[in-house]
Amino acid sequence: MKPGTAAAAKDMSQGRIAVRRFARHRMAMAGLLTLVALMVCCFGAHWVAAYPRNAQDLLLGPTPPSAAHWLGTDDLGRDYLSEILYAGRLSLAIGLCVAVLSTAIGTLLGAVAGFARGWADEVIMRVTDLLLIVPAIAVLALALQGLGSSPLTIILVLTGLGWTLIARVVRSQVLSLREKEFVEAARVLGASNLRIIVRHLLPNLLGVVVVNMSLTVAAAVILESTLSFLGFGIQPPQSSWGNMLSQAAGLVGTSKSYLLYAPGVAILLTVLAVNFVGDGLRDAFDVQRRP
Repeated sequence: MKPGTAAAAKDMSQGRIAVRRFARHRMAMAGLLTLVALMVCCFGAHWVAAYPRNAQDLLLGPTPPSAAHWLGTDDLGRDYLSEILYAGRLSLAIGLCVAVLSTAIGTLLGAVAGFARGWADEVIMRVTDLLLIVPAIAVLALALQGLGSSPLTIILVLTGLGWTLIARVVRSQVLSLREKEFVEAARVLGASNLRIIVRHLLPNLLGVVVVNMSLTVAAAVILESTLSFLGFGIQPPQSSWGNMLSQAAGLVGTSKSYLLYAPGVAILLTVLAVNFVGDGLRDAFDVQRRP
């Protein structure tokens, strides 16, 4: 068997082992199925929802859950389940975009800092330390108040603060990997620093990166919901789970308290599902575990 073929077979077997480990993690599989169901229902709300978005029936008004409206209706007579699904489209989109962008930026900067060392490491890590010590909610609120609360602005601001943790994790891993024999062999063969990072270091960081990206989705959803609940996030007429919570905040203990519970449960299910998936991915990529 040729060396390249052997390496490919080895990589494939490792991938199969990871998939098998993940499939045996019952909570991770339950979380994955829940997350997929939420994404299908929210991003496919145009086909799944029983009523169109913002379809008002002022004569109906707020009604409790019933056979016609499973989660009831709000003050404008809108089907609340349909509104939850359409709002979830925006909340999940923000969480996914922030996770992908912050992971990409954090991975790149962490790899550069750990491999290059010297002044590049100092600059990147000092900026990372500065962003880690400032209160995130306060910075986000001020930034959104000055720049506006559009979904794109929220994604960019959350990304600007969200890359720091993954950058520190990746840097610590790269500091260890850069001393390994395969990196020294690549240097001897004349590989450039960029090639060593892209072809040799980043593939070995796949498990760490994937796990952190999955957890970043949950963190981004919570942050967006918190900002919207405080009035700094998504603004009407756009809706997210956070501002739906904000609009129903004063209904605890009233006959319309169901308007508060539904978006809260949606956020809870999303965060739990993402965390269970992250736990499963961590176990799946753990090289010290038995296959």
